[in-house]
Amino acid sequence: MHGLQIPRCISSIPIAAGSWFVSAVMESQSRVFAEILPVAAREFTANEKHGLEVRAVNSQNPINVNRAREVQVTGTAEICGPADRVSVRVTVANSKESVNEVTNSVTRRLEYILQSVRQHGVIDGDTSVRRFLHREADQYHMEAEVKVTFSDFDKMERVCSVLLEKLDKSVCVGTPHFFHSAESLNQMRRRACVSAVENAQQKACEVSQLLGQTLGPPLQVREEETREWRGEDEEDGGRCRDSAPLPHIPHITASSRVSVSFSLRDRSRKKL
Repeated sequence: MHGLQIPRCISSIPIAAGSWFVSAVMESQSRVFAEILPVAAREFTANEKHGLEVRAVNSQNPINVNRAREVQVTGTAEICGPADRVSVRVTVANSKESVNEVTNSVTRRLEYILQSVRQHGVIDGDTSVRRFLHREADQYHMEAEVKVTFSDFDKMERVCSVLLEKLDKSVCVGTPHFFHSAESLNQMRRRACVSAVENAQQKACEVSQLLGQTLGPPLQVREEETREWRGEDEEDGGRCRDSAPLPHIPHITASSRVSVSFSLRDRSRKKL
């Protein structure tokens, strides 16, 4: 070894003529690999003074580590839901020769409308009022509009019936407008995403069984696309031609597409 003394903590293994592979185990859980090159090889290694190359490798991060086996799948899902809110506009109007007369007339009916709405459990935050006063020739015309938002469709129908029965032609009840609240849309989006992940997991499980593997934990979940669209109006099958058209409750469909990666474990490998 050309006068080189190998300590007891270092093991030497001959590899080829004139070369030795030296491994020293350090107390810091690192391994030092030293290679002594032959004379012929050292002549062409200008950067090495003594033909000695040392590489330190942490034992917690070995060089040759097999990449974890994984399966990548996509999953899609669609969630359809009806509108959960409805708004109705109720209008009262009158014309008088003086401002006080027309204001008192409209205000009395307006207070009755608001009282009826409160009696059916509608909070003030779901009610808005607008008033408009103008003059036409010798008459003062005043119009008031109440917009009420309901989360209970049956309650909306009862309120409209009461107002039409009590106020008759002095009140105008508009056509109900159905829509989806922000909370409802967010819930549909979450349900679609969760269902898409469940579909992807089922697909990955079947693929792993086909390959004789065991499906491991997920490595990555990514939502690639999310969309919403309004459904087409239902056909009027079975409706009498002479009857008034019923308000249509719209439906919105939320879809989600996800990409999920799962690790794979070999079934035949025995557990230690």
